Amino acid sequence: MTTVTAPGITTTIPMDTDGLLKLAAWTSPSFPIGAFAYSHGLEWAVEAGLVTDAASLNAWAARLLEHGAPRQDAILLARAYRQLDDEAALLETAELAAALKGTAELAQETVVQGGAFLRTVRAAWPQPRLDALAAVFARDRLELALPVAVGICAAAHGIDLPSTLRFFLHGVAANTVSAAIRLSMIGQTDGQRVTATLEPVILSTASQAEAADPDALWSSVPMVDWCSMRHETQHTRLFRS
Repeated sequence: MTTVTAPGITTTIPMDTDGLLKLAAWTSPSFPIGAFAYSHGLEWAVEAGLVTDAASLNAWAARLLEHGAPRQDAILLARAYRQLDDEAALLETAELAAALKGTAELAQETVVQGGAFLRTVRAAWPQPRLDALAAVFARDRLELALPVAVGICAAAHGIDLPSTLRFFLHGVAANTVSAAIRLSMIGQTDGQRVTATLEPVILSTASQAEAADPDALWSSVPMVDWCSMRHETQHTRLFRS
């Protein structure tokens, strides 16, 4: 429980609400990890005419969440969350998460955001366990993938895993929609329609990731990897992936 006191008001807030506020901040577009700079291959998909409107964007995002890196990342997040106090296992997961990307751009996307995520959480929400782990990662010169950073931060702050997974996947979906809007493919209202339509997919993927075998790390979206490869040499582009 957390007690908040203001002039004439004393309110006790359940810990789960306190945790949700942290997750809302950490997965917000304003959280400074540079998520806005990445489209996860969507920019080339738009260039190639594979994604052209709200319907095709919805299909692209749903497939990505259910069968692509976000699904795999959610399992890695849960794995790291549960390994907070097992340093050797956590280091193995961190190394694996940084390696499990199909292209150089996608690998850069996850480790740049992961490093920024841990630094920002440590600065704004200090926690001794995170400081100790950051020192271990620095000692081993290990770049931290985003799902691992989110997992250990949530675990260290006592935030429940199901909520963490849902917010994490919602952030992925929201960033995909935001990239589509900035590519002038859809408007703001259509973007919100797509986000709303993806809610059941987010909830289902989060539940499956929580219950999944932690070694069931597969991805089956070759078109996304192909788009990312083509994007690496795309002449005019807004995004880094």
